[in-house]
Amino acid sequence: MNISFYRIKIFFLIAIGFISFVSCSSNNKKPGTENTNQEKLLSVGVFNGTGTSTTCVMETLEALKLDAGIKGKTISAAEIQNGTIDNLDVLIFPGGSGSKEFNNLGQIVAEKVQKFAAGGKGIVGICAGGYLFATTVDYPSLKIIKAHTYRDHYNRGRGIMGFKLTDKGAEIFPELRGQDTLFVQFYDGPIYDVFEPESMNILGTITSDIATHKVDPKGLTPGKPAFLTSTYGKGKVFVSVGHPESTAGMRWTVPRMARYVANAELISYSDDVVRPHINNHEILYFPKIISYERENFWNLFDENDSVVIAAIDNLYSIRSRPSIRWSIGLLRHKSKNVRLKAADYLVNTEYTDAIPDLESAVNYENDSDTKKVLEQRLNQLSNLIK
Repeated sequence: MNISFYRIKIFFLIAIGFISFVSCSSNNKKPGTENTNQEKLLSVGVFNGTGTSTTCVMETLEALKLDAGIKGKTISAAEIQNGTIDNLDVLIFPGGSGSKEFNNLGQIVAEKVQKFAAGGKGIVGICAGGYLFATTVDYPSLKIIKAHTYRDHYNRGRGIMGFKLTDKGAEIFPELRGQDTLFVQFYDGPIYDVFEPESMNILGTITSDIATHKVDPKGLTPGKPAFLTSTYGKGKVFVSVGHPESTAGMRWTVPRMARYVANAELISYSDDVVRPHINNHEILYFPKIISYERENFWNLFDENDSVVIAAIDNLYSIRSRPSIRWSIGLLRHKSKNVRLKAADYLVNTEYTDAIPDLESAVNYENDSDTKKVLEQRLNQLSNLIK
């Protein structure tokens, strides 16, 4: 009798433990904010060697944080040479200078990157990474995709570029299906002359005529690839001409790219970050807008709070990319109204890199009502990457 009793007791405890384990393992977070299938985390390296933009590296890593199924980290040329690349599923080359990135890789590590892709791993190129992947005459590159880049007038400017999604693009980004024109940040990205169209899938084509200098020839950019995929040996390649990692409402496309080239499940993301509709028109930085941006930057130092707040609104209206970083310091402004406006701006632009600054602002805040609002903004921003 005693043996049977203890057997029943042990079985009961095991059953309770199993139920508790299952309960603790589940959660009710939105898709894309957790590892829904308990799958192995994708290991994604973001190249941070000489030639990369520090801001582009940071913003790419922050975009990857939107996906709890991805573990992003930086990787240098030396680390690639030492074998760290073998532990990655995906390697991303961010914005900066393609030729300088290639120079920092060196010939030996460049071959390691090619072997990494050819062996079945995934690679993503964003802006400068797209220059690095191209096969351009007399330009140092990895020669991974069958396209040249136009080197004359390559520095065509910056701003919000329009593009149209293709049917192939809608297969990878179904959330964007149905919108006539979409928009993403652009900063001197590669304009491609594809010489083997059968070797790639064009996911989106540029609609903007990007020629912001008087000497730039017009009519070159419309119809050119904005996003494309290709293969290299057994591996997949993804290229973005623009900067989705720095475009509020479109940052989620970066982890989607990583998942695609890694042959992983293309999970959905929260409506808090899938917001393509917030950018609804082209904004190219001609001299007049550049002057307007500069003028409003200086207005951020004005002694009149209303002038500072208006400057933030003005900078957002032209989708000034650097103005988001400029607003971080305004969390430490003496005016509570300016502090609150800066916090709103950082939430609206999904700038998760500013979370430590917002935490500090909350801790330092003495006004109870202001503190409460700042805490709400901090939670909104933090919840994007939990």
